[in-house]
Order: sequence, then C-alpha cells, then structure tokens
Amino acid sequence: MRKLSWLLIHSSPQRLLLVSFALAILIGTLLLLLPWAHPPGKLSPLDALFTATSAVCVTGLTVVSTGRDLTPFGGGIVLALIQVGGLGIMSFAALAYRLGGARLPLSSQSALEDSLLQRDAASEFAPIFWRMLRLVAVIEVVGAVVLFLTMLPERETAHAAYSSLFHAISAFCNAGFSLYDDSLVGMRDNSPAILTISVLIVLGGLGHTVLLEVYGRLRSRLRGERPGGPQRFSLHCRVVLGTTLVLLIGGSACLYAFGLGDADKSSPGLIAGGFFQAVTARTAGFNTVPIGSAPLAAVTVLIMLMFVGGSPGSCAGGIKTTSLAIGLARLKAAVLGREDVVIFDRLIPAEVVLRATALTGLSLLWNGVGVLVLGAAQPAGTALRDIVFEQVSAFATVGLSTGLTAQLTVVSRLWIICTMFVGRLGPLTVAFSFLTARRPLVGYPKGKVMIG
Repeated sequence: MRKLSWLLIHSSPQRLLLVSFALAILIGTLLLLLPWAHPPGKLSPLDALFTATSAVCVTGLTVVSTGRDLTPFGGGIVLALIQVGGLGIMSFAALAYRLGGARLPLSSQSALEDSLLQRDAASEFAPIFWRMLRLVAVIEVVGAVVLFLTMLPERETAHAAYSSLFHAISAFCNAGFSLYDDSLVGMRDNSPAILTISVLIVLGGLGHTVLLEVYGRLRSRLRGERPGGPQRFSLHCRVVLGTTLVLLIGGSACLYAFGLGDADKSSPGLIAGGFFQAVTARTAGFNTVPIGSAPLAAVTVLIMLMFVGGSPGSCAGGIKTTSLAIGLARLKAAVLGREDVVIFDRLIPAEVVLRATALTGLSLLWNGVGVLVLGAAQPAGTALRDIVFEQVSAFATVGLSTGLTAQLTVVSRLWIICTMFVGRLGPLTVAFSFLTARRPLVGYPKGKVMIG
C-alpha cells in the first residue's frame, strides 16, 4: 500500500485524476452492496457499479429506482457520491490533507487545478479552494431551504427535508438524480420549486472560477467598494456567461417551437417546460415532461445541448461552452481567411485552440463508436434516436433518457459505465493518462491534398 500511494502521488496529474475517480466508484459500489443500502434482491453488483458510476460522474442515469430500490442509507451513499463527484475527488483529498495539517504534493495540486480551477493558481490555491467550498455550501443550503418551503405544504416534514436536501445537492452538482420515478414530472406545476432547481443547475454549470469572480464583484458592489483589479470581467467569464445565455435563450425558443410532447401548444406551461429542459439538458438530467414522447426535432435539440454541456471547472460534462465558442470563432476565422482566432477582441493562443479542437474531435469519435457499440449490443428494433440520445446523455453526464436505460443489455450497461467515466474526466484527460507527448525528431516535407 505504501508503494501504491507513492506511485499515485508521483504520477501525472491526469493519471492521478483517473485513478481517484476509479477508486471512488469502487468504494461507492462496495457501499451500495451492503445489506443496509438496499432491500434484499433489489441491487445486483452490476446495478451497484452502474449507480455508483452515475453518481460519482454526476450523470443521473439509473437502472434502479433511487427512492424505491434504495434505503435511506443507500440514498445517503448516492448523495455523498454525488457531492464528491461534483466538487471533484481531489477537492476532498485536499480537504483531508488540510485538516490533517499536511499539504498536497505538487502533482496533486496540479491535478486539482486542472480539474477544478482550470488555471495556474498554485500560489493562491488554498484561499481560492476554501472560498469555493464556502460558496458551494451556502448555495446548496439556501437552495435546500427554499425547496423545503415549496414542498412542505404537499409532503410530510421529514420527507420534505430529505427530498429538498437531496434535490438541491443533485441540482447544483448537475447530477440529475431524483427520488421520484418520474423525475420532476410530478412537480412541474410547482413553479417556485422548478425555478429554484433551474437556478441551482445554472450556477453549478457555470464553473467555480466564474462563480467566485461574479460573487466577488457582487460583494464589492454591495459594500460600495471599488474593485482593485480590472473593471471588466475576465475573458473566460465573459465567454462562459455569453455562451450560456445564448444556449439558454436559443434552446428554450427551439424547444418551445418544436414542442415537448404532452403539453398543449397554447399552454403557458410549455414555455416554462421548454426553458427548464433547455437548462437541464445541458448538464443536469431532470425532466418535467416525458422525453420519450417528445417530437424528433425537440429530441435533436436536446442532443445538441447535451453535447455542448456546461462550462470548464464546473460539475457539468460535454465539450464545454468555451470549446463551442472557440470552435465557432475558429470557423469564422477560416471562412474569412484569417489565421488568428479572436473572441471579444482578444487573441486566443494557438495551443488553446488546438486543445479545444482535439477535445471536440475526440468527443465526436467516442460518441460515434458508442452508437455503433450500442447498436450492436441492443436487440433488433431499438430506435436509432434512443441509442444516440442515450450515448450522448451518458457522455455529457446529463442523465436524460428516452426510456432506453432500463432496457440496456449487459454489454450496453458496461459501455455506458465506461462512457460516463470518460465523459466526467474528459477524453483529453483520459488520453493524456495513457499517452506521452513527445517532440518529433524528424521534419516532414509538405504535401497538398484537395478539399471541399
């Protein structure tokens, strides 16, 4: 064990993240298999592995009912796994080291910065980390209190307290786990609860650096203080907020125009339903309407929103909003015949553009292979729409489903488990864990290939 610990601490940041998430999933699986976590015969080892992976990877896809097939102890395990997976395994490792009076090794700090802060912050890591934990705790507690007040008239006090805490953490961590078999369909007329969950999902999908920056500006404004730094938000913050706003407005408009299944086109609930699904489809996985009965055009919009996902350093999956913005900016530059990629009058470094392009390409490749695997593993007659939706939902750690999850074969479940794992860590992180970049020692002559 001492040798294993030494190897993990001194391994690359990407490999350390991969092993940390794998260990968390393994521990969660063993805990869910305990007799106190589920009624007898309700959870097989494969079901436990699937549930633990979905919780740690904050996906929300389930093959068992969280409310019926798990005991309160089992639900508490799922909630703990969601919180650990949402904030990141390395965050809690840093917390444990700090409480023990020790410091994380530099490789571990680098892994935490890559997965959570998404920037070089070694010198200011500790204060940022503790501010982030306090902010997350405040947001989740406030969200749970508001949800408790909205649920109290219709439910018993004990159940309302447990349900509000569970759904507040699940929403902020963009997990999509619900205690109810119909997700939030039964709560769609409870506008305050749906609005609260929507706000928690958006905040959890913005990323911790954006939350801290916005919080710092708001606190300075409320105190009447003049900001000591730049007067404008950072480029990263502006890209994240702008892209998020466009996706929310555009996604809501498209879903309203194409309809969401069982809602009347003239019903005001369709507008609220379209907005909520545009929010939750990008990361969270809750639904207030049956996804399986949605029109094909609406399902296509949901797939596109899921593939983009949330923002870097957040609880969300997908290729991230910044990759979408960089990709569109690069496309614009290519059409105009320019080499420089510019966003908000700022030049994006070539290595960042290359990383975003590689991330998008690997994501498309993984999902393409996944559709083939699921198509081969599922029985004949399974709709291609359901297969594509399930694959992208698992990869983007969203958790929405058209109803295919419960019908997955053993091979399909194993593939979805791998997809959730890769989607949570990111295909680039997984690739860097096994590949070592080397500077080429040979130069090659240029060649021309016709395109277009």
